[in-house]
Amino acid sequence: MRQRIATLLLALGTAALLSACGGGVEVEVGGGGGGGGTPYPQPNPNPNPPTLSCSPAGLAASAASKWGTVCMLTSSGEIVVELYDTYSPQTVANFYKYVSAGFYSNTLIHRVDRDFVIQGGGYTSGMVSKPALYAPIKLESNNGLSNLRGTIAMARRSDPDSATSQFFFNVNDNTSLDYQSPANPGYAVFGRIISGLPTLDAINVVPTYTYSSTDIEPRTEVLVYWMQRLK
Repeated sequence: MRQRIATLLLALGTAALLSACGGGVEVEVGGGGGGGGTPYPQPNPNPNPPTLSCSPAGLAASAASKWGTVCMLTSSGEIVVELYDTYSPQTVANFYKYVSAGFYSNTLIHRVDRDFVIQGGGYTSGMVSKPALYAPIKLESNNGLSNLRGTIAMARRSDPDSATSQFFFNVNDNTSLDYQSPANPGYAVFGRIISGLPTLDAINVVPTYTYSSTDIEPRTEVLVYWMQRLK
């Protein structure tokens, strides 16, 4: 588990760095970079969203929550999250800004580390890095929330205060990613799936290319068609 945490830090950190710098660094998350013939994920056969609105089930889950909510539609299904602004105010505000800007439309779930995490928010089709819109935010991992199954947390570099647009979902209980100390600050949880866990599980089992312990990409692109704030 210790090795897996270390490789998660590298993979999440590198991806966040690529997002912030527009790809102007050596590619460690991205398949075709520097490998000479390494295959990219294949384009998704369904590039257009089947709907532009959240489902009745998603809307009902949102209405039942006391928190702000966001609906996202992926090529594997819908996910609705509630966001805990009382616990992670800067993180939630930052996520809302990206959602409102339409930043996540037509992006990828670019990393699927089976039974661990799935990550998105930094690449478009063809593994093209998408530069962040806003400055990095302060890490809010010491907030009493845990990286349990179905939670959403921010990806970052080794610098704790480096998160921008990239996020990940915990597929299982990953309490080893929680805040431990200033020297081991973990990753900031800021919400939880309230509708769409089957979508998380469907993405978790897609076939992947595994180039290294930090490069684990879907063989066929998993798209995020759009995200919408519901309340």
